[in-house]
Formats: sequence, structure tokens, C-alpha cells
Amino acid sequence: MTSFLHAADGPGLRSPAEGYAPARPVVESRPSPLDWMRGRRAERENRRAELAHQRAAQRLEALGDNWRVLDLQATAGSGRMSFLAVGPSGIFAVTVKDHGRSRVSFSGDVVQIDGRRPKYVQETRKVAMLAASALSRIAGVSVPVMPVLAFAGRGSISVYGMPKGVIISAYQELGRVLNARGHRLAPSTVEKLYDLATDPATWINPPYVPLAERYRWYPEGDSSTGERP
Repeated sequence: MTSFLHAADGPGLRSPAEGYAPARPVVESRPSPLDWMRGRRAERENRRAELAHQRAAQRLEALGDNWRVLDLQATAGSGRMSFLAVGPSGIFAVTVKDHGRSRVSFSGDVVQIDGRRPKYVQETRKVAMLAASALSRIAGVSVPVMPVLAFAGRGSISVYGMPKGVIISAYQELGRVLNARGHRLAPSTVEKLYDLATDPATWINPPYVPLAERYRWYPEGDSSTGERP
């Protein structure tokens, strides 16, 4: 009997009379030593960052029984180490940065650490603006949120000019700094604001309405004329 298989069909195929050759095992490519080292380094950095996040949350929870703290990473999708603290002194968007043993220098909005100039002040303002916008929209009134930049580390902090509208504090002094701003909110107001902040709907952007729908230059139902009312 003539076989229907030919040599062109490939070296791994045989005629029915000879039987079929077993499938070749698929060998998965292993990561290179450099990729493996990068993966291990990323895992260590993630674990270190998560531990710092937990320590920051515990520090803020120690502000006192009259304070309420919300983790913005889990609710508003902000970066790690961002929190909302609501208490008698007001509402604060706290961004914590760990600079280790490096020295931190301030000159207005410019932060310098080991020759780098990270945008910490701008990031802190952005988090506060996000919180203020969300709370104001859901409450129907203007809700001010004060940006706070707190540094966790052993290195010194030198200030040559404070950034405008931003509270700068050492991580260890955060409770004292926030409580020193007086009593501006009643306990009932603190609870109401915290309830609004914990509502998932607060951090959801409202549906987009086209500009033409928001601003009509003609009465409802009379769009054919195109005349202004």
C-alpha cells in the first residue's frame, strides 16, 4: 500500500504503517539572570512600600478618637501613601513620602533629594484638589481640603522657603501638626464628611454631558428655528 505521507510533510511525521511520532515537548524559555534579579528587586521594593504604607496608616489612626482616616489608594485610586484625615482641625489630604536617610531640601515648590527634584509638592496638591472636588460635588457645597506633605525617614529636612498652601511636616510630628490647627469642625460634621468620603459614589466621575447639551441657546422643543430665546 502506498503511503499518503511524503518527506515534505516534515520529519516528525510517519506513515500509518510506521505509526505516528510522539509530539515534541514544548520547552518554556527561562528568564535570564538579569531579568530574574530585576523581578526579585521589584518584589522587595513592593514589599517595602507596602510595609511603609501600613506604618503610615497606623500613624494616622493614632491621631485620636475624634479623627477619621480614609485610605485614598483603596477608594479614590490615588497613589500609595495617600490618605484623607477628617477631624476637628478640618479636612487634610496627607501624602507620605519615605526619603530614608537622605537629606531633604525645600525651596518653595522645589524639593531636592540626592540631586533629584521629585514633584512631591505638585503631587500633594493634586491629591487635595481631587478630594476637594469630589467632596464638594457630592455635598453640594464647597468643601476645602488642605494638602499635607509628610516625610518619613531619618534624614534631615532643610527648609529655605515653604510652598504656598501646603503643610510640610515630619512623619513623626504629623499628629501634633494637625491637632495644633484648632477646632473648626463639630464632631457631627466630622462624621458626616467621613460618611461622604467613604461612599464609593463620591469618587466616581459624573457622566459626561456634551457641551451642546449643557448650553442650549433655544427653548426646549424649539430647536428648528435656531434663534436664541
